[in-house]
Amino acid sequence: MSIVPKENIEVIAQSIGINNLSSDVALSLAPDVEYRLREIMQEAIKCMRHSRRTRLTVADVDAALNLRSVEPIYGFSSGGQLRFKRAVGYRDLFYVDDKDVDIKDVIEAPLPKAPLDTAVFCHWLAIDGVQPAIPENAPVEVIAAPSDGKKSEHKDEGVPVDIKLPVKHVLSRELQLYFEKITELVVSKSDSVLFKEALVSLATDSGLHPLVPYFTCFIADEVSRGLNDYRLLFALMRIVWSLLQNPHIHIEPYCEEFTVYESEKMFSPCQLHQLMPSVVTCLVAKRLGNRFADNHWELRDFTAKLVASICKRFGHVYNTLQTRLTKTLLNAFLDPKRAMTQHYGAIQGLAALGPNVVRLLILPNLEPYLRLLEPELLLEKQRNEMKRYEAWRVYGALLRAAGHSIYDRLKIFPPLQSPAADAVWRANARVPAMKPSKE
Repeated sequence: MSIVPKENIEVIAQSIGINNLSSDVALSLAPDVEYRLREIMQEAIKCMRHSRRTRLTVADVDAALNLRSVEPIYGFSSGGQLRFKRAVGYRDLFYVDDKDVDIKDVIEAPLPKAPLDTAVFCHWLAIDGVQPAIPENAPVEVIAAPSDGKKSEHKDEGVPVDIKLPVKHVLSRELQLYFEKITELVVSKSDSVLFKEALVSLATDSGLHPLVPYFTCFIADEVSRGLNDYRLLFALMRIVWSLLQNPHIHIEPYCEEFTVYESEKMFSPCQLHQLMPSVVTCLVAKRLGNRFADNHWELRDFTAKLVASICKRFGHVYNTLQTRLTKTLLNAFLDPKRAMTQHYGAIQGLAALGPNVVRLLILPNLEPYLRLLEPELLLEKQRNEMKRYEAWRVYGALLRAAGHSIYDRLKIFPPLQSPAADAVWRANARVPAMKPSKE
């Protein structure tokens, strides 16, 4: 049995001019009317769900009628709720209670604004991270989180506490695959040709800026727990070098602070997601690698150039970067309890910062340091061949640093002109000669 009563069918028939519709025909049409209504409502619900809404509107019904090639019903769109009244003489028949409108009010009402044509135009959403105040952009106070993404709460004592709200960082599937491939090459295939191509990609490709915090976290984690893996450390430093060479990446926020990791111990707490702790660790750590064949001297030389490059590029942005770095290296250089490998890294780091740093920090301390270094150089006083070799490496680093500093200082003097090889000096004066007397 249909839920649409036959009385409704008779009323609809009378509204379109059919006055003699029999009850049997109305009863037969009721199931078909119910089927059509269900079909239209199902399509309308689909339109509602595709619009991400939970309330069915008249526009959804009109869209369903359009999908069924039926002319939509006009005049029923309303911003408010429709009011229905029961028809007199019918138990289940209702109609919309239309409000009487004065024709004079309709005529005197102002005309609505004409709809704008569909068009596409460009405007700046943000310039250097700052949203310009133009009509096309929403006001900052509407879209910004309260108090810089912080929420204020109160403890039991009534003291307000600012709590940072979490920020969701979404990466595309392509960037995720790229990051996974790069990290896999760093860990297991750092000697392959594919890794060299990956370094070129990191140094030149645009669109990699969202991966910078992930790379810095990866580098910091691997350096802190992989000090015994020489190849891994060298590959990580080459990754840092490639990221610094990329002109499309703004890496300044990750180069501001630093600390040094020694195996599982960390000195002076700092944020792990920054690059400088990892770089300085590969420069002045006590031990890099666990094999005799690991050329950690080359790693320290490369890292010294990397540190100098960072200071040269970002020293004007962070004024205290080079000051704190030189302080860390100078403490490692002057500490007699540190190993020779740490002294070597500190000397190479200071020398890479320029001849002025060597002249101000190394040369004044050169004489007392050489007095401490001399016993480590002599075979009579140092029987350990490995320690003696490390001491000679430190001595060579000191000679190079001092030599470059002195050479740079000598360049300020004007060059002396040497006489030509075939030049002959002549004088107008005669040289008197005494003749021997004859006796």
